[in-house]
Formats: sequence, C-alpha cells, structure tokens
Amino acid sequence: MIHCDQLKDLIQARYTPATFHRLQTQLHQWGALDFPRLGNGLFPAAVVTAATAYTGYDCVWVRDTVHIAHAHYQMGHFQQAGQAMTTLMVHFQHQRSRFEAIVTGAISPKALYQRPAIKFIGETLAPLSDPWPHAQNDALGYFLWFYCELLQSGQLPPSPTDLSTLALFPPYLQTIEYWQDADHGHWEEAAKVEASSIGAVLAGLRSLQAWLATVPAAHRAISQWFDAAQIQGLIDRGTTALHEILPAESQSPPRAYDSALLFLIYPLQEVGGVLADTLLHNVLTHLKGSHGIKRYLGDSYWCADYKQKLAAEMRTADFSDAIADRDRLLIPGEEAQWCLFDPIVSTIFGQRFQRQGNPEDLSQQTHYLNRALGHITGEQGAAPAYRCPELYYLEQGQYVPNDNVPLLWTQANLAIALQMMATNLVNS
Repeated sequence: MIHCDQLKDLIQARYTPATFHRLQTQLHQWGALDFPRLGNGLFPAAVVTAATAYTGYDCVWVRDTVHIAHAHYQMGHFQQAGQAMTTLMVHFQHQRSRFEAIVTGAISPKALYQRPAIKFIGETLAPLSDPWPHAQNDALGYFLWFYCELLQSGQLPPSPTDLSTLALFPPYLQTIEYWQDADHGHWEEAAKVEASSIGAVLAGLRSLQAWLATVPAAHRAISQWFDAAQIQGLIDRGTTALHEILPAESQSPPRAYDSALLFLIYPLQEVGGVLADTLLHNVLTHLKGSHGIKRYLGDSYWCADYKQKLAAEMRTADFSDAIADRDRLLIPGEEAQWCLFDPIVSTIFGQRFQRQGNPEDLSQQTHYLNRALGHITGEQGAAPAYRCPELYYLEQGQYVPNDNVPLLWTQANLAIALQMMATNLVNS
C-alpha cells in the first residue's frame, strides 16, 4: 500500500545502487528524514501544529529520544547523538531525588506515578503539570543501554556527577525488583510484568557492565560508584525472568504477541537465534496488516473512528488505570496499524543477510522496507505530505494517518532501514 503517488515509480521490487540512490535523494529533497531538534539537543516526539498541540507530542519521551539518537549515531551524526544523550543525563540528574527516595524507602516502589520521569517538557526539562504513568522500566533500560554504548565508544567522557547518577540505576532496579515489576511499559498502559521492559533493562545492564570492563585499571576510582557483583546479580535475575515469559510479552494478563518485542532483536540485540525467529514470526503472522503492523491484538488506541468516539483532550490521555474504558470503543480487528515496525523488520532481515548471505533475506529486507516507504504520506488528505506517520487508523472505513505526523521515532527507524539497505546493495 503506497500512500504517496510520487513514490510509486521509485519503489522497486529489486534495487540497484543507482535506483536506490534516486529514491534516497528524493526523500531528502522532500525533507522526509529531517529531525527538528530543540536547542538543548533533545527531540520532540512529533512535529505539532496548533491543531495537533492537544496530543502533547511536543514533549520529550526518554524512549523516543534514545531511538532517535541511536539512529543519528548509526548515520554518523555523532555530535547530535551525543548531545541528545548528554541532555538526557542532565534530565536524570534532575530526577535524583526520585531515584533516591525509592531506594531509601521514603517512597514505595508501588507509587508508580512517583517514579523517575520518562516524559517531560523538552525545552526546560521541567516536569509535566499533570500526573503521568512514569513507571516505564524499558525507558530507563534504553537510556542506560545507549548512554553506556557511547561511553564505550569514547563519545561521552563522564563527569563525577554523571557517574554518581549512573550509579543510582542498579540499586533502583534492585529496589523495584525490575525482573518482576509490573510497569506501564512501551505503550504506557495498564501495569503488568512485561518481557519487552525486562529485556530493555537487561540490555542496559549489559552495556553498563561492558563499559565498566573497559575502564583502565589506573582509573578504577570509578569503582566507588558501582558494585560489579550487584550488576551481575541483576543481569542473572532478569535473564531468568525474561526467558520464563518469552516468546510472550506477558503472562498475567496473558499477551502472546506484542510488536515491542521486536526491539529486543533490534536495536537492543538482547534476543537472537531461534527465539528471535519466533518473535519475528509471531509479529508477522498475527499483527501485520495492509497498512502497517499492530502493536498488539485488542489495542484500542486510535481504533476505528477514534476522533468521533473521543474528544481531543481524551485521545492521548492517561488510560493506564482505566484501559477497560477505552477498550470498549474497539471492535476486534479494527486496531490501528503502526508505522514503527516495518522498518525494524526490514533491518532485522538486513542483519540476517549480512550474517548469512541468503538472497531470500535480502528479498524480505526489501519487501518490508517498501512497506515502510509506503507509509509516507502523499499530497492528498489532511496530514502533511512526504512525512512518516505514527500510525494509520480507520476513519469512516478508510485508513488514514492519525494526527502525529511526522513521528520522529518512525523516521528514525526508517533512516536506519534505508542505511542498512544501501550497505547491503553495495556488498551483495
């Protein structure tokens, strides 16, 4: 399904370096991969207008920013990636009191709305004026993972304040018992123990552990901040818990399939081999649609005729404690189809092709990249043209993009998929 008519002659079943270069040139001319940044280097979740300001997507989410910064790093934009992560570190320094209060017992780990903030006002790093379900362990894991990746690469020389802030993560994760902690997860909905959250934290802890192993003996003063045995213990507990749940997302309530599990394959690379094949198969068999990929079966966010069913101020409201109210709006089979996942699937097949050289993997990589390109908006309709939407939903029987266009997380995933394809075409 190609929504932009101007792309129909550029999208090919098989690319050559020349035809692919023409496609990339056109996307850049349109600005389809432009990433507006705040002055401090952070990225808003989406570009909003006066008509779409109600969404709150001008705010910054930790999770989205890490994915976007990682894409910049993969594209060779090291300064932009580093600045975004440096500012996220400043944000977490502002959150020290929340970490410390939970670790010391001043605040109960069950006070989910008092967890360290994962959504905030980007320009000032100020907290939101309204309560938000901040218990999203995956976001903390993503930050720990990529920040420590940049430490390993030498991109971010840490200050003592940075180290003391990083040092809060292991005792905090121990206190909340992340391996069995019911959090709000990737989709900020009803709290449950989720494999995608546990896996993201595991990736973060492994990255922290790997960076600590690279610190020269002469600089081991850093050890005052970290307990290596505690980190290994946290990894062991998380690994056991993760593999007790997978390939499902959760056991209580049961959710057999969730597209958030794709991120454990890429970019986190926490899951591989046969288990990764199973997760990918489950998503493509049970969640793939004609216009994108569902987050999970029964997802009521932007279900059919969403704008008629909910007033603007309720469409992106916090339903984490009242998800049943929104779920009543959904007719099964009419879940929104998201644009985040096809480029991730393309990248996963691209990595397979790099490892094994199987032409079928290159064919699948191309197929899912083309699906991702098909999501790009055309000149018809209310959405901005030549942009990457968050999702397509049914409005009066027709699939249209929702109001979050462009979503920068979608752009980031597409940018990585395009780069992976360009690399594989040269080397194939």
